[in-house]
Amino acid sequence: MQNLWLIPALPFIGFLINGIFGRKLPKVAINAIAVLSVVLSFGLVVGVGLSSDWGTNPVHQHYFTWIKSGAFEVGWDFAVDKLTMIMLMIVTGIGSLIHIYATGYMAHEEGYYRFFAYLNLFMFFMLNLVLAANYLILFVGWEGVGLCSYLLIGFYFVKKSATTAGNKAFIVNRIGDFGFSLAMFLIVVSFGTLDFAKVFEAAPGKSVEVLTAIAMLMLLGATGKSAQIPLYVWLPDAMEGPTPVSALIHAATMVTAGVYMCSRSAAIFTHAPAAMELVAIIGLLTAVFAATIGMTQYDIKKVFAYSTVSQLGYMFLGVGVGAFSAGVWHLMTHAFFKALLFLGAGSVIHACHGEQDMRHMGGLRKYAPWTMGTLACASLAIAGFPFTSGFFSKDAILGAAFAHAPWMFWVGVITAGMTAFYVWRAFWMTFWGEYKGHGHPHESPWSMLGPLVVLAFLSIAGGFLFNVPKILESMFPIKEVEGEMTLTAISVTFGLLGIGISYYMYVVNTELPGKIANSLGGFYRLVYDKYRVDEAYDTAVVQPLVEGSTTVLWHGVDQGVIDGIVNGVGHQSKGIGGVLRRIQSGNIRSYATWVAVGAVALLIALGLGGGVR
Repeated sequence: MQNLWLIPALPFIGFLINGIFGRKLPKVAINAIAVLSVVLSFGLVVGVGLSSDWGTNPVHQHYFTWIKSGAFEVGWDFAVDKLTMIMLMIVTGIGSLIHIYATGYMAHEEGYYRFFAYLNLFMFFMLNLVLAANYLILFVGWEGVGLCSYLLIGFYFVKKSATTAGNKAFIVNRIGDFGFSLAMFLIVVSFGTLDFAKVFEAAPGKSVEVLTAIAMLMLLGATGKSAQIPLYVWLPDAMEGPTPVSALIHAATMVTAGVYMCSRSAAIFTHAPAAMELVAIIGLLTAVFAATIGMTQYDIKKVFAYSTVSQLGYMFLGVGVGAFSAGVWHLMTHAFFKALLFLGAGSVIHACHGEQDMRHMGGLRKYAPWTMGTLACASLAIAGFPFTSGFFSKDAILGAAFAHAPWMFWVGVITAGMTAFYVWRAFWMTFWGEYKGHGHPHESPWSMLGPLVVLAFLSIAGGFLFNVPKILESMFPIKEVEGEMTLTAISVTFGLLGIGISYYMYVVNTELPGKIANSLGGFYRLVYDKYRVDEAYDTAVVQPLVEGSTTVLWHGVDQGVIDGIVNGVGHQSKGIGGVLRRIQSGNIRSYATWVAVGAVALLIALGLGGGVR
């Protein structure tokens, strides 16, 4: 089997065709190229899964040597093992559904060919990231999805907020990527290679201090890509991009890259206990922090954006307490229900003629029953309703958290209750009551509803059908948790309480939310304003950099030093030129005088030097 390279190559070919010729192609051709390139890539992944013994013997393919310097060598190598296969199925499977959905959602948008070219390029880089057999190829995909997120978030480039959000995503991720690049340099110095197999085999023999430093730097990279504290601020603003972009970035690709990288590097993290503990704490803090913000938002996409940040926190919690397979399981189930939440939100926005504020929705169950039914499946899954996909993966993480530190379990359970509350709050505000928007709401076309139905099935049954801990048991042994049934009952109870309280507040007693908000006063406003973290960053980091660069770099260095030198040379040249201009008068008698003066001066100089001989 020598066709792994075809898996990312097909979306790249789609990018080239639509990117170069798309302006002249009809939409039908653009759709066929963009969608088929990803669907065929998915088919190749399925073919690899059926035809190879990757389950027992990981597949490794070397294509060419990229860098060679002495004993150090990096090849363009792809590899497939159980973890890779799970990620490939998620990326290509969910990616295919999002591409199909986008053909309906983006049908009337300008720059149609450009959008699908960017979407295919995104898939190309994400597949390189997942297939990589060494850290450098992974980093190529890592940076590539960062570039594509900038292009897709800022797709509506005539809209100031969209371009600002794209810039913010790009800049914030560069901070994390700097940490990841330092981790790779340290790996080269410590191991002499970037190949996964060689690094992981040698990791147990390295000092804890070195492995901790590498893991901490990797964590910095992961907090940027997977939107964890303190670098989460770019992700909510990413909602400025088209809704299919939100689904692709939030569900199946970019934001899960940090979780994947940490899980892939388990051999390093498990020998760096301080780094593991920090991963768990950051994940837990991010989960509860984002959940509180999600409870107060009214933009339907912003609610789901903060739920993404929070759910990623759960994944980091799983990784941090050593339950790598549970973290990956939640990554997979999250891909199902979060893609559905965002695509369902897009269907709601489509039904409401572009409206995103839930206060201007309501009553859509009469107009968009398919959208309502599918979103109900996603809302049950993210709330951890018994036997839905989210139920299995969330409880696996919480059980491992209890075994590690009971207080982490209780914080996680409370966060689960908040998650159920704000997701079902969005559901009731959108589909119950009377319609408060403009225009006549309508159901979406089947090009959009079809992917929603598939994702609804996966949101309900995906956790049962794909038991990731069992699949990955040879890589990440399953740890038995005492009192698991009791912990599950507690978790389910908190989830049901969240759903019940949201129903009472937004269906039964709709005046209560306003009264609670008023009673909380400034605290509610603080949470609604996202704790003003963006404003704090602007005051503490952005403005000092802008003012410092203006005062020091512009006025001081540029104008004072560089311009001073250049302008000084110009003034001196001008002065010398003024003197020479007087000599070059064009008068013959003047020239004769200057010749005579020069001759006399020469004779005097020679005389002073020893006389004329």
